Amino acid sequence: MDGSAPPATCSAAGLGEPVGEVEGRFAVVLEDAQLTIAGRARPLDDLTLELMVEWLEYRRRRWPSTANLNLLINNQTANTTSRASNHWISAPMRGQDATLEWLRVDRQLEEALTHGPDPLHLAEVFGLDEKTAMRYADSARALLEQAAEQHLR
Repeated sequence: MDGSAPPATCSAAGLGEPVGEVEGRFAVVLEDAQLTIAGRARPLDDLTLELMVEWLEYRRRRWPSTANLNLLINNQTANTTSRASNHWISAPMRGQDATLEWLRVDRQLEEALTHGPDPLHLAEVFGLDEKTAMRYADSARALLEQAAEQHLR
């Protein structure tokens, strides 16, 4: 993006309008349950869409006049153009049994189990490279086969 993106104001639902930037580089548009980053549309599952819309509504109410185009902002960054720190983003997970990495992997595997072990689907939804998508699909396939075998017993 050339820096001419509109301010991070969005409709009440945050759909169909640019709502910010990711790491200051890409405009983000939510429309038809897809997240478009730098012109690449990625489908969103219902939970992710619901949470994204809730965040955008909260963000708009909390900081209605912010000129910060980053998607994730906080009290310290709302009056600047800086992005929220990695510490701020990951701090809520500290001390929890789950880590952000564990949740990401679990979410990808859950997607593979729910929609079938299709590496093309996984690559599209999560932006994975082909080898990683195939590895997740293989893991899901093995879990599905194992569950089917146990069900037959």
